[in-house]
This record gives sequence, C-alpha cells and structure tokens, in this order.
Amino acid sequence: MTDMRDEVLEQFADFTGHEADGLWSAPGRVNLIGEHTDYNGGFVLPFAIDRRTLVALGTREDGMLRVASTFSDEVVELPLGDLAAAQAAGQLRGWAAYPLGVAWALGAVGADLAAVPGADILIDSNVPVGAGLSSSAAIESAVALALNDVWQLGFSRETLARVGQRAENDAVGAPTGIMDQSASLLGAQDAAVFLDCRSLDARVVPLGFEAAGLTILVMDTGVQHAHSTGGYGERRASCEAGAAALGVETLREISIDELDRAGRLLDDVTFRRVRHVVTENQRVIDTVALLESTGPATIGSLLDASHRSLRDDFEVSVPELDLAVETALDNGAIGARMTGGGFGGAAIALVPIEGVSRLQVAVDGAFAEHGFGVPTTFTVRPSAGATRES
Repeated sequence: MTDMRDEVLEQFADFTGHEADGLWSAPGRVNLIGEHTDYNGGFVLPFAIDRRTLVALGTREDGMLRVASTFSDEVVELPLGDLAAAQAAGQLRGWAAYPLGVAWALGAVGADLAAVPGADILIDSNVPVGAGLSSSAAIESAVALALNDVWQLGFSRETLARVGQRAENDAVGAPTGIMDQSASLLGAQDAAVFLDCRSLDARVVPLGFEAAGLTILVMDTGVQHAHSTGGYGERRASCEAGAAALGVETLREISIDELDRAGRLLDDVTFRRVRHVVTENQRVIDTVALLESTGPATIGSLLDASHRSLRDDFEVSVPELDLAVETALDNGAIGARMTGGGFGGAAIALVPIEGVSRLQVAVDGAFAEHGFGVPTTFTVRPSAGATRES
C-alpha cells in the first residue's frame, strides 16, 4: 500500500500540475454470510478486506468536478451545478458514474453544491473488479469520505454509506442494498460488521480468525458479472413480489415458521427465492452467536448451507463457483460458499492457514480439469474501514 500511495500522489501531480490536498482510501469487502438479504431488510455479516481503493483529491475554484483513474484513459469533467440534471437524464455512465454519482448523492442528502469548491479526483485500486468484493463500494466510500472532509460537510459514516448506496442505485443503476458501503465505511481490524439492514443498526463482531489459525481464501473464478443488468434485478423483483403476496413490506418480517404458509401461497420459483432469504437471515444470526460463543472454527456448516441455498433456491451460482466450493471442502476447508451477488465473481473458503497452498493448487487443478479459465486465489484479512491516509 505504501508504494501504491506514493504512486497515486505522483500521478495526481502529473494529472493536475499540483499536489493533492489529501489521500483517502476505502476497502473492498467480503461478505462472510448473508447474501441477498440486505435489500430485503435483513441481516448481513461482511468484513472489510486488505484490498483498497485510493482517492487523491485536490480542490479547484471553477466549480468543475474532474475525475480520472489509473484503469481508464478517460477523463470526465462536469460542473457541479450540472450534476443533478445529468443524473436525471441518465447521463452518468461508465466507471465515472461512481464518483460523480457520489457527488450528486451528497447534494441530494443536503450538501449545497453551489457553495463548495470543485475538485480534481484521481482513483486507483487493487480491489479486483467483478469478483464480488465490492470494488464499486470501495470507490464510492473513498470518494464520499474525501468530499465529506474537503467540503466540511460533517456527515456521519452511516450517512455516507447511504450516499454510496444512493449513488449506486440512482446514478449507476444497480439495485443493490446498503451492505457493501456499510462494510467499507464501518469495518474494523479482525472483525465483521453485523448489520441490520432494516434499522441500519450495526455492531462490530470480533472474528478471531488469526487466534484460531484460520484465514479466508478468496477464489475468484474470473467470470464477470454486472449488478446493473440481468438476474440481480430479477431476483430483487421476485423478493418484492413474494413479500407483497405474503402481505408484508419486506421478507425480513417472515420467520422460518411461516415458510409452510408461504409454500402454499407462492409459485415454486418465488417460494424458493423467499425461502433463501428467510433461512439466510437465520444463518447470519446463528453465525454471530457461534462466533461469540464457540469461535470461528464452528461456523463451517452455516457457510456450506448458505452456498447450497444460493445455488438451489436463489439460483445465482454458476458452475465455476460450485466447483470452487466443492474443491475447497474436499481439500481441508472448514466451510465455503460463493460471496457477492452471484452470476460469477468469487467464492470464499474458511481454511487453516497451513492449508492455503494445498487448496490453491487443488483449485487450479480442478479448474484446468474442467476446462474453465484460470482462477485467481488469494487470502484476505479483515481490516479497518475507510480512512484518510494523508
């Protein structure tokens, strides 16, 4: 990270001709358990990871917002006063929609964009894109924290999480919940964020991985996904239809005891979508209870059950994710499951530290044997949330 920080500051100076006012970073996240529950008002248990997005920012006096990144040759400029009209017209597009969307969303929640200076923003990241590790929320959270600081807005981190979610929903067009931004902004070392997505109450839950000799191995399948298109929106619509048919505002209000009634009222597909969300909420609660009583070595069966539910009931897994999970369980993992929205991306395995290399070799071999692309595997540590670096 130190070299990355220096490089970003040097690139910012090349980009603008002057030094940055500051450097901010925000992490990607791994969701330990609680998938597709966030937009249903349910429970999630993500943790921030040691892969981060960096944002170098310098103010400017002409009211322009100019954004650039190390992963694109495109430089996008837009007057702050034009953000609302551009958002309303659907003109915030591509990667620049994330930082521009955040600036727009800050205005939407009360920032006076006519009274703040413009800004040059340069973004760099080592959070893998499309792997289900929330590279988008890392950008949103880093930009939100940076603008909150330099514009002296005084918004809480919880408000900044809502800003990031609003940017993703209404500027980018991805119908995601608030989990990713909350993990990126509220994360803590060796801990997860237990988030109630209905009340937005959050508390830090120690994970104890290091003391237990365990780590999380991310197995990125290389299968790309995009939340702004396709099956993610269909799953969300199905959950909303199920809630409406059951007479509740969100599926959070349905208990496991009510699934028999749901099975009688709903068609098969909608019922299975509902069953995943209801049982996944319970798995999150059970995971937190085990972490706080018997420790991380006892949560494996809950991770496994989560994957089966995502594969069979919610149908968001793909063959590559299933193979990664199966291979992990056959090669010493305590538990494994896909993570993120699905339709590609990554799976995670909770594995003894000494077994990581063996598992990496096994996953590589299994993917080759099945004719799949070469996966990328790496460990992640639960890490601190967004911060000002300099």
